[in-house]
Amino acid sequence: MSIRAMMTALRFFYGTALQRVVLASLLLGFAATDAALAQASSPTLDTMRKRGILNCGVNTGLAGFAAPDARGRWTGIDADFCRAVAAAVFGDGDKVRFVPLNAKERFTALQSGEVDMLSRNTTWTMSRDTSLGLNFAGVLFYDGQAFMVRKSQKLKSVDELAGSSICVQTGTTNELNLADYFETRGLTYKPVVFERLIEVLAAYQSNRCDAFTTDSSQLVAERTRLADPENHEILTDLISKEPLGPLVRQGDAVWSNVVRWTLFLLINAEELGITQENVGEMRTSPNPEIRRIFGSGSTFGRALGLKDDWAVSVIETVGNYGETFERNLGQSSPLKIERGRNALWTKGGLMYAPPIR
Repeated sequence: MSIRAMMTALRFFYGTALQRVVLASLLLGFAATDAALAQASSPTLDTMRKRGILNCGVNTGLAGFAAPDARGRWTGIDADFCRAVAAAVFGDGDKVRFVPLNAKERFTALQSGEVDMLSRNTTWTMSRDTSLGLNFAGVLFYDGQAFMVRKSQKLKSVDELAGSSICVQTGTTNELNLADYFETRGLTYKPVVFERLIEVLAAYQSNRCDAFTTDSSQLVAERTRLADPENHEILTDLISKEPLGPLVRQGDAVWSNVVRWTLFLLINAEELGITQENVGEMRTSPNPEIRRIFGSGSTFGRALGLKDDWAVSVIETVGNYGETFERNLGQSSPLKIERGRNALWTKGGLMYAPPIR
């Protein structure tokens, strides 16, 4: 090949390569634009805004999580999370319709569109995350399954319940955990199964079973409803991991992001010292991370399909994660549950959220 022919070939090769790079960049740009346009669309948000209210599925009545008070107002950490999401979307935490659901009907209600989200002390498991057409948005409360027994039995561990009758609610992870635990250890037991938690409690109260098993936090709440709570105790053994969190339907990434980042906001706000009381003054904080959360010089709200100051409405409505925990479950509540695993990661707990940046 002559030198001239070689130079011509090189010019052709590099020119073609450059054209390929330019073409690839343009295609990537179009793809990014298409992705951004797709992200801007949310069937759930559109429906909610036309309706003017969030339909939020909650427990039929579980103290500390979701239960109507004497005036009919729903209280609890799950109910507060419903209000937090409503505040993010509408700027008004009262734009919520609470839909009480039992364990059996909760997933169907979300799948069918009866509710926009579930905030109902529901355990995140692989099967629920992959086979129901639903997505968990994160963990609102870390729990574990425990057992309540009568003090007169003088039991020290779960294994001492071998051969006993145990009340449990059907359609829950508790039923499967119970079977797994006893089978693994070669122990026998007699399951006494009911569809509703109130029926499980009534059966235990009337001595139809020797023990009552469910999530530890639920046992704390249910014990307060017994006629003689001082005669019952919760064994310290935990037989499972129960990460409880909100759920949404699959197929709406924008709505999923709204719910997920509302939860992350509550956790980040506690870590940064943003509270319901100081949220106003914190908007002018010298801390750039705090200013970003409040929409100063950022467009994170718009990326969620919300206003840039969405975080202000959320924290004004419910406070940060620590505040809603303390109010509903902690030392300021009748339950007086310790933070434990639900403390911030900086204080030895598991509560850790990705940064808003």
